[in-house]
Amino acid sequence: MKKTILIPCYNEKNTILKVIDRVKSNISIDDNIIIVDDCSNDGTEEILRSINDFQIKIIFSKINLGKGSAIQIGLEEENLNEIIIIQDADLEYNPKDFPKLLIPFIEANADVVYGSRFYGSSDYVRIHFFWHYIANKVLTFFCNIFTNLNMTDMETGYKAFKTSIIKDINLKENSFGFEPEITIKLAKKKYKFFEVPISYAGRSYEEGKKIQFKDAFIAIFCIIKYGIFSK
Repeated sequence: MKKTILIPCYNEKNTILKVIDRVKSNISIDDNIIIVDDCSNDGTEEILRSINDFQIKIIFSKINLGKGSAIQIGLEEENLNEIIIIQDADLEYNPKDFPKLLIPFIEANADVVYGSRFYGSSDYVRIHFFWHYIANKVLTFFCNIFTNLNMTDMETGYKAFKTSIIKDINLKENSFGFEPEITIKLAKKKYKFFEVPISYAGRSYEEGKKIQFKDAFIAIFCIIKYGIFSK
């Protein structure tokens, strides 16, 4: 299955080239990469502008709006392959898990596949941030109430979709509210969800982690907003 790896990126000068190398090592010549730089100001933009690779298209946003906005910009591209995998621009998620994400599409005609950090049978998961773990579990549980799904990791950074179904969704959230928004909207359309175990090497804040506890409250608001008021 041909796939497009969509990489939203903001201020990741220390990791972006390593991520690109890892992604390229785990895709075929028929796949492509779309990177959306969300108005980085740490030197990431200059690094990206130096890249000349036929498999990679780089889009530069003039305004920093957030991960959700960067993903929406990427989805507007015309050269999207059959499957879209969202890949963060840090080193928390390992592209060696791409084959795992693809199995449900190939064997079970999946519409949506999430890579779960809590599903079990992964190669490794870095242990830290107890309260982030609790917050993620609460948000996933709360989202499951509105979707009637039994997923284990709604906030995962590894999400894969059939391109036809994600382009059928009208996305609105610019920041991390994208995660519950896309989950609830797809679930309401009765698309087939699968989870697979993935490895995870979470960063500390000193290493560049961006998500904050305030984002948990944004996620709760979005779960209620799209769970109750969105069709």
